Amino acid sequence: MSKIVSIEPFLLGKEGSAATWASLMIVVKVTTSDGIVGWGETVSALRAKAMVDMVNNVAKLMVGRDPFDVEANRMEWYKQDFNSSISLESSSAMSAVDTACWDIIGKSLGVPIYKLLGGKARSRILVYANGWYQDCVSAEDFANAAKKVISKGYKAMKFDPFGPHFNRITKEGLSVAEDRVRSVRETVGDDVDLLIEHHGRFNYAAALKIAKMLERYDPLFAEEPTHPEDIEGLSKYRLATTLKVALGERLITKQQTLLYLRKRLVDFLQIDLYRVGGITEGKKVSALAESFDVDMAFHNAHGPILNATSLQLDTTLPNFSIQECFYDWFPTWKKELVHNGTPVENGFASAIERPGLGIEIDERIVQENILKAGEEPISRDEPLWVVKGTWRDA
Repeated sequence: MSKIVSIEPFLLGKEGSAATWASLMIVVKVTTSDGIVGWGETVSALRAKAMVDMVNNVAKLMVGRDPFDVEANRMEWYKQDFNSSISLESSSAMSAVDTACWDIIGKSLGVPIYKLLGGKARSRILVYANGWYQDCVSAEDFANAAKKVISKGYKAMKFDPFGPHFNRITKEGLSVAEDRVRSVRETVGDDVDLLIEHHGRFNYAAALKIAKMLERYDPLFAEEPTHPEDIEGLSKYRLATTLKVALGERLITKQQTLLYLRKRLVDFLQIDLYRVGGITEGKKVSALAESFDVDMAFHNAHGPILNATSLQLDTTLPNFSIQECFYDWFPTWKKELVHNGTPVENGFASAIERPGLGIEIDERIVQENILKAGEEPISRDEPLWVVKGTWRDA
């Protein structure tokens, strides 16, 4: 019987990304006693060193276990880590290992992961572009960048038009944001969906002002319109606007997710598969969402392994809606990591038919980009979570 013999985290990094956070990634290699290798990816988010350490802690428990026993393995970690239900580091480390185990399972059986999760619900996965508006400040900047997006065939695009405003927004700031949204809408027309990123940074009063402005431009959704912990503010927001709400990237358990579903606070659930528990828990959360008639739109702002993981689940979910995609704005080294393995054509990715995750990892690229002591920088100029060069009004 196959056993896990090693779990290795690699912190990778290189300049050339549209966002500071995306210049790093942590990949996790799981190897079995019969020589099969599975890959996962986990979050860095100002926690790169801590995440590497946490993966190594998970490894101490998982080496020697059967990679097919994903439920038992998850429960063993849950038993061991007293803080697993409230720790991003804990849930994200286990997410990467879980994904790598599913990769191993698929490769062992010679089938793509989606065939093990219910089969194919679709052959093409609708995606939306993100990361495309680096250094956009003026309305004209946004319009010119949007032209390039639609020239690639995308049917939807997401962007944050709110510049440096946090918690509150001034009248001038709201006017600047509207100019940016208007310019993009006029450029792409009514047949392209706009998705408006708020990054969970506004109080209720500011979010409502923004919502009343955005309603005129018919966005597909407003993402994280209020601070993520402000349940009361989001509840009031839901009653005061017709906008659809997307959220979920900061949720790390299915129980947390259930709170938002029961309160009817979300229309598009953006669970992140490398935070919520990997494929094992991601499938369960998607089923919960389906029972509340909520669409899935997985968060995916990092690397190509997470991208392939998301596409495997997207292929099989009955309540899939749209997938976040940085693919055409990945730095070159991230594309080379998987041999350009999940291309976007005319606004769609294709179901991946190769075994496991269906991507081939170039370990030469892994070795060439290892950071021995890397960590995300903290800048006084703009938070690391924004697309570069956009934290200003002019």
